[in-house]
Amino acid sequence: MQQPTSGANQRIARIAAHLHPPTLQIEGESSGLGRMDCRAKGGSPGFKVAVLGAAGGIGQPLAMLMKINPLVSVLHLYDVVNTPGVTADISHMDTNAVVRGFLGQQQLEDALTGMDIVIIPAGVPRKPGMTRDDLFNINAGIVKTLCEGIAKCCPKAIVNLISNPVNSTVPIAAEVFKKVGTYDPKRLLGVTMLDVVRANTFVAEVLGLDPREVDVPVVGGHAGVTILPLLSQVKPSCSLTPTEIDYLTDRIQNGGTEVVEAKTGAGSATLSMAYAAAKFADACLRGLRGDAGVIECAYVASTVTELPFFASKVRLGRAGIEEIYSLGPLNEYERAGLEKAKKELAGSIQKGVSFVRK
Repeated sequence: MQQPTSGANQRIARIAAHLHPPTLQIEGESSGLGRMDCRAKGGSPGFKVAVLGAAGGIGQPLAMLMKINPLVSVLHLYDVVNTPGVTADISHMDTNAVVRGFLGQQQLEDALTGMDIVIIPAGVPRKPGMTRDDLFNINAGIVKTLCEGIAKCCPKAIVNLISNPVNSTVPIAAEVFKKVGTYDPKRLLGVTMLDVVRANTFVAEVLGLDPREVDVPVVGGHAGVTILPLLSQVKPSCSLTPTEIDYLTDRIQNGGTEVVEAKTGAGSATLSMAYAAAKFADACLRGLRGDAGVIECAYVASTVTELPFFASKVRLGRAGIEEIYSLGPLNEYERAGLEKAKKELAGSIQKGVSFVRK
């Protein structure tokens, strides 16, 4: 059998470099072929995105959706288990992004170096009967560790934080970044897009519209009563009855529980969350590109209320958050909901801050 040529060996090594650590050596060369040197032929310019928790229930579909996004040129997939398989699977998709997998704590820094956006769905999912606060002790430690890596390896990256409870994990991330002097509130965003996606869908069902034509601002936080849909500000403008408002508000606030119970212990809202996270990441990427008028809801450091963090509409740009919008006119129902949301949010925020400061 004819032996492979030197050129063939190099091509094989480049393919293998997507799936193996950067210590790989090309036969006949003294220097190693690092991951950063391994580019897809014909790959287009774009942004570098890392998904931390890429082998999980949210991480896998999210990684697939980010591989499809034409604004992504390099996609790093990190997890503590099963990343090689997910990487191999997704890397076969015929889109521009080069996919590289990273496994375990020892490869976290390699996964993060040079990233423009870091998306964090890492952590344990909700189970029946479990509140987002029940997740706190496990997921708080995970988020703290990952954010320490971000602070060291890509402090200028835009961070999209999905790990629950978001009302507490965003303050945890902020405190980690403050400790090492890299905190930029414009670049840390808690992903509440699923609340907006649900609100658009449920309102569209009631009104008999295409959900893509509906825009419902959802403010506050990302758990239970802290989720406040502003149904008086729905676009297109509409008139909802008090019964419809009660029904929609309750369903939007408890959408996650609806999915957890429907899956009867087999998981939480992973697919719709991945869709919402990919939609939000795309907005951040368009902002980085310089697109005008990119406005989405997110849970961010804010002066909209007296609380240090709050979800509201923000305009995204090259620096991350370019502008944070006020809540606009609220009706009596929404003002009462706002007070309930703020009361619960205050405790969740303090819980996150205390976790890092203790």
